Amino acid sequence: MINELRLHWNDGMSFEAQTGSGHRVPLDASVANGGQNAAPQPIEMLLVALAGCAAMDVLAILKKKRQPVEGFDVRVQGERLSDHPRVFTAIHIEYMIHGPGVQPEAVERAIDLTEGKYCPVHAMLRPAVMLTHSYVIA
Repeated sequence: MINELRLHWNDGMSFEAQTGSGHRVPLDASVANGGQNAAPQPIEMLLVALAGCAAMDVLAILKKKRQPVEGFDVRVQGERLSDHPRVFTAIHIEYMIHGPGVQPEAVERAIDLTEGKYCPVHAMLRPAVMLTHSYVIA
Protein backbone atom coordinates (compact mmCIF):
# COMPACT_ATOMS: atom_id res chain seq x y z
CA MET A 1 0.00 0.00 0.00
CA ILE A 2 1.44 3.35 -1.06
CA ASN A 3 0.20 6.76 0.06
CA GLU A 4 1.25 9.84 -1.80
CA LEU A 5 0.82 13.59 -1.59
CA ARG A 6 2.15 16.64 -3.36
CA LEU A 7 3.42 19.75 -1.64
CA HIS A 8 3.33 23.08 -3.47
CA TRP A 9 5.25 26.14 -2.30
CA ASN A 10 3.11 29.28 -2.40
CA ASP A 11 5.48 31.97 -1.12
CA GLY A 12 7.48 32.80 1.99
CA MET A 13 7.15 29.68 4.15
CA SER A 14 3.61 28.94 2.97
CA PHE A 15 2.86 25.59 1.34
CA GLU A 16 -0.21 23.66 0.31
CA ALA A 17 -0.34 19.88 0.44
CA GLN A 18 -2.69 17.93 -1.76
CA THR A 19 -3.31 14.47 -0.38
CA GLY A 20 -3.72 11.37 -2.48
CA SER A 21 -7.43 11.48 -1.68
CA GLY A 22 -7.64 14.97 -3.18
CA HIS A 23 -7.85 17.11 -0.05
CA ARG A 24 -5.87 20.32 0.28
CA VAL A 25 -4.11 21.25 3.52
CA PRO A 26 -2.34 24.59 4.00
CA LEU A 27 0.90 24.75 5.99
CA ASP A 28 2.95 27.68 7.23
CA ALA A 29 5.78 28.38 9.63
CA SER A 30 5.60 30.50 12.75
CA VAL A 31 6.62 34.15 12.51
CA ALA A 32 9.77 33.28 14.49
CA ASN A 33 10.66 30.77 11.77
CA GLY A 34 10.06 33.09 8.80
CA GLY A 35 6.39 32.37 8.19
CA GLN A 36 3.19 34.30 8.72
CA ASN A 37 1.54 31.76 11.05
CA ALA A 38 -1.36 31.73 8.56
CA ALA A 39 -1.88 27.96 8.69
CA PRO A 40 -0.91 24.99 10.87
CA GLN A 41 2.76 24.19 11.27
CA PRO A 42 3.90 20.71 10.21
CA ILE A 43 4.70 19.69 13.81
CA GLU A 44 1.14 20.63 14.82
CA MET A 45 -0.20 18.43 12.05
CA LEU A 46 1.54 15.47 13.66
CA LEU A 47 -0.63 16.01 16.75
CA VAL A 48 -3.69 16.44 14.52
CA ALA A 49 -2.89 13.12 12.84
CA LEU A 50 -2.51 11.35 16.18
CA ALA A 51 -5.72 12.85 17.62
CA GLY A 52 -7.73 12.13 14.49
CA CYS A 53 -6.50 8.57 14.09
CA ALA A 54 -7.06 7.69 17.74
CA ALA A 55 -10.45 9.42 17.94
CA MET A 56 -11.84 7.75 14.84
CA ASP A 57 -10.75 4.32 16.05
CA VAL A 58 -12.04 4.77 19.62
CA LEU A 59 -15.38 6.11 18.38
CA ALA A 60 -15.80 3.29 15.86
CA ILE A 61 -15.10 0.69 18.56
CA LEU A 62 -17.51 2.34 21.01
CA LYS A 63 -20.22 2.38 18.34
CA LYS A 64 -19.64 -1.33 17.63
CA LYS A 65 -20.00 -1.94 21.37
CA ARG A 66 -23.32 -0.05 21.19
CA GLN A 67 -22.23 2.57 23.68
CA PRO A 68 -24.57 5.61 23.82
CA VAL A 69 -21.96 8.22 22.81
CA GLU A 70 -23.54 11.64 22.32
CA GLY A 71 -20.35 13.71 22.18
CA PHE A 72 -16.67 13.02 21.80
CA ASP A 73 -13.67 15.32 22.14
CA VAL A 74 -9.94 14.71 22.25
CA ARG A 75 -7.25 16.98 23.66
CA VAL A 76 -3.60 16.28 22.88
CA GLN A 77 -0.65 17.87 24.64
CA GLY A 78 2.86 17.33 23.32
CA GLU A 79 6.10 18.09 25.12
CA ARG A 80 9.09 18.90 22.90
CA LEU A 81 12.81 19.26 23.38
CA SER A 82 13.93 22.89 23.57
CA ASP A 83 16.93 22.23 21.30
CA HIS A 84 16.81 21.23 17.64
CA PRO A 85 15.42 19.08 16.19
CA ARG A 86 12.81 19.87 18.93
CA VAL A 87 11.15 16.48 18.69
CA PHE A 88 8.27 15.38 20.85
CA THR A 89 9.43 13.49 23.93
CA ALA A 90 6.00 12.95 25.49
CA ILE A 91 2.43 13.19 24.24
CA HIS A 92 -0.70 12.87 26.34
CA ILE A 93 -4.10 12.13 24.81
CA GLU A 94 -7.21 12.95 26.83
CA TYR A 95 -10.46 11.45 25.59
CA MET A 96 -13.67 13.19 26.68
CA ILE A 97 -16.71 11.01 26.05
CA HIS A 98 -20.21 12.33 26.62
CA GLY A 99 -23.27 10.14 26.97
CA PRO A 100 -25.42 8.69 29.71
CA GLY A 101 -24.61 5.07 30.35
CA VAL A 102 -21.25 4.92 28.57
CA GLN A 103 -19.38 2.14 30.37
CA PRO A 104 -15.82 2.79 31.57
CA GLU A 105 -14.82 -0.79 30.69
CA ALA A 106 -15.88 -0.24 27.08
CA VAL A 107 -13.92 3.02 26.89
CA GLU A 108 -10.81 1.41 28.37
CA ARG A 109 -11.02 -1.51 25.93
CA ALA A 110 -11.56 0.83 22.96
CA ILE A 111 -8.52 2.89 23.92
CA ASP A 112 -6.38 -0.22 24.46
CA LEU A 113 -7.33 -1.61 21.05
CA THR A 114 -6.76 1.73 19.36
CA GLU A 115 -3.37 2.37 20.91
CA GLY A 116 -2.16 -1.23 20.79
CA LYS A 117 -3.49 -2.42 17.45
CA TYR A 118 -5.42 -0.11 15.15
CA CYS A 119 -4.00 3.44 15.07
CA PRO A 120 -0.96 3.53 12.76
CA VAL A 121 0.04 7.02 13.89
CA HIS A 122 0.20 5.83 17.50
CA ALA A 123 2.19 2.76 16.42
CA MET A 124 4.72 4.91 14.55
CA LEU A 125 5.24 7.29 17.47
CA ARG A 126 5.29 4.65 20.23
CA PRO A 127 8.96 3.59 19.83
CA ALA A 128 10.27 7.15 20.09
CA VAL A 129 7.79 9.08 22.24
CA MET A 130 6.32 8.45 25.68
CA LEU A 131 2.59 8.20 24.94
CA THR A 132 0.05 8.38 27.74
CA HIS A 133 -3.70 8.76 27.88
CA SER A 134 -6.59 9.51 30.19
CA TYR A 135 -10.32 9.68 29.72
CA VAL A 136 -13.35 11.33 31.22
CA ILE A 137 -16.94 10.19 30.81
CA ALA A 138 -19.54 12.89 31.32
